[in-house]
Amino acid sequence: MSFFDLLCKYKNFDYDAFFAQVTSEAIHRAITKNRLNEMDYLTLLAPAAEKHLEELAQRAHSLTIQHFGRVIFLYTPLYLANYCINQCVYCGFQAHNKLARKKLTPTEVEQEAKIISSTGLKHILILTGESRYHSSVSYICACVEVLKKYFTSISIEIYPLEEEEYTRLVAAGVDGFTMYQEVYDEEIYAELHPAGPKRNYHYRLNAPERACRAGIRTANVGALLGLNQWRIEAFCTGLHAEYLQRTFPDVEISISPPRMRPQLGGFMPPTEVTDKNLIQYMLAFRLYMPRGGITISTRERPQLRDRLIRLGTTKMSAGSCTAVGGRSDSESTGQFEISDERSVIEMAKMLYSQGYQPVYKDWQMV
Repeated sequence: MSFFDLLCKYKNFDYDAFFAQVTSEAIHRAITKNRLNEMDYLTLLAPAAEKHLEELAQRAHSLTIQHFGRVIFLYTPLYLANYCINQCVYCGFQAHNKLARKKLTPTEVEQEAKIISSTGLKHILILTGESRYHSSVSYICACVEVLKKYFTSISIEIYPLEEEEYTRLVAAGVDGFTMYQEVYDEEIYAELHPAGPKRNYHYRLNAPERACRAGIRTANVGALLGLNQWRIEAFCTGLHAEYLQRTFPDVEISISPPRMRPQLGGFMPPTEVTDKNLIQYMLAFRLYMPRGGITISTRERPQLRDRLIRLGTTKMSAGSCTAVGGRSDSESTGQFEISDERSVIEMAKMLYSQGYQPVYKDWQMV
């Protein structure tokens, strides 16, 4: 059985009818339960649950403190290349967009690594566009060899791989994995990915399972909010995370709830996801998966990120840059505009002011 088999149960599910029958009593029962099932989680995502956000927030905060303490794990992304052969209509790096394409050399990777490591961060997320030719597994392994000199944990957010390729990266020193399905609705997915290897919905959907079987230590999944009804995508993301945690109990599982940001190409998301919507999603997921991680990136503005710390967040990016070599080359074009431009030092000060401890390192590669 794969996650797709579980997802098929909800292919023709009438979400609107379910949400229409959700009562305040059902919401209260879900909030007070020790262990939520799938329908409890969906109940907390219902429009009616918006009236219970304070009660949800108190429960979510208590669970987060219980399982994670008052700490926020900090990391930053490093873009190795922006060559891409996909035509994802919402992405600044897609093949048809006119921008300067770039791929870092080992020397340039080291330059970026020195700049990042000087901030104190020891965990890094490396990203590439989806081009096997320009960003081969061998190239990524070579970059990991450079980065291991500066960082204790290296995660990847790249194109989907075969299981043996993930095994090769794990052997090279990669311990974390992130992949956004972008949108779990298969028909909408096909519309948003008209050409390129990323059009293969099932290959991407099954990638987290291949990575977990290959021995990855942490796995992070999510949907890009704004491409479809957020409640449905939040539900499917939660199901995916819970399935992975149940199937691979030794892997640390987390989610990201990224919202669309302005990017080269000017794609406008078809649905709006408000701050209240994002908060409800986070709170509902925390109650559904008390030990699941929640990553909030610099897509969100500083004021909101500060508020989200007490609502279930466990991991945040800091000192971010979405351009290839953007820390040493100010002319590079980013994948999307970031909203929170605070440095690592500024983020740490903010966390301390709220009574939280910034964590720069919680893992050491052998």
